[in-house]
Amino acid sequence: MTAQQQTNPRSYAPTTARKVAFIGLGVMGWPMAGHLALAGHTVTVFNRTAQKAQDWAAAFAATGRVAHAATPRQAAQGADIVFTCVGNDDDLRSVVLGGDGALAGMRSGSVLVDHTTASAEVARQLAANAQAQGAAFIDAPVSGGQAGAQNGQLTVMCGGDPAAFEAVAPAIDSFARAVTLMGPSGSGQLTKMVNQICIAGLVQGLSEAIAFGQKAGLDMQAALQVIGKGAAQSWQLDNRGGTMVRDEFNFGFAVDWMRKDLGLVLQEAQRNGARLPVTALVDQFYADVQAQGGGRWDTSSLITRLR
Repeated sequence: MTAQQQTNPRSYAPTTARKVAFIGLGVMGWPMAGHLALAGHTVTVFNRTAQKAQDWAAAFAATGRVAHAATPRQAAQGADIVFTCVGNDDDLRSVVLGGDGALAGMRSGSVLVDHTTASAEVARQLAANAQAQGAAFIDAPVSGGQAGAQNGQLTVMCGGDPAAFEAVAPAIDSFARAVTLMGPSGSGQLTKMVNQICIAGLVQGLSEAIAFGQKAGLDMQAALQVIGKGAAQSWQLDNRGGTMVRDEFNFGFAVDWMRKDLGLVLQEAQRNGARLPVTALVDQFYADVQAQGGGRWDTSSLITRLR
């Protein structure tokens, strides 16, 4: 098992065991599905690369509650809850809609929960598709990155019907530290956009601060420890400040993924009239990092532009 495929067991609150499907076993999906199995749920997985689904089922075979399927439809058949975690809007539509899509296999009364960071528009579309066949849809993007997924400590922001949310929240708790309903369909995705706006500004500010301190001749590891005890403290400072000083970026949330997310943010801002000058600027800074070959570097690699 690679480092990206690790799931670190945790204490799971007692809950009713459910039959679930999990579609998409990437950096986030693999450990999230693993936590569901370890928490006592019966889990059938699908991945577009079939070998990865087979590998996941083998890795969690000891739970006695796992299987893999050849299509999203087959994975979803008989499931109480179907989870998806894929790349973007088009990927999501490809595994949910159509004859082999998850919705084609879902029964009336089941719930589709999407953890993809996608547009609010596709969330509303899929909510309507699910409702048309008697199912429900919850858009549920996550924050916490690879480590949060592996440790079962994600923050999950949800949009959808309150009754459907209450039905799935105990299962989501298997891999989350906080699960919150933010409003109707699309509200989870909009909240994730707020999250990414905050992160973009924080990382750029931290990059400038570290670059400035280094030019001034400060011991920046010591400086970060000092300011981390005051008003400048943040998750980014605590978890990325030291690695930025050491030029370590081969981990974490990739620049390519952040640019995808900020593209969704800027598209939504164009629709609703919000003004995001700093976010638009940082998005272009991330384009510079991509141009220098850093598309898979952690988002904290913004500092490389200032060296």
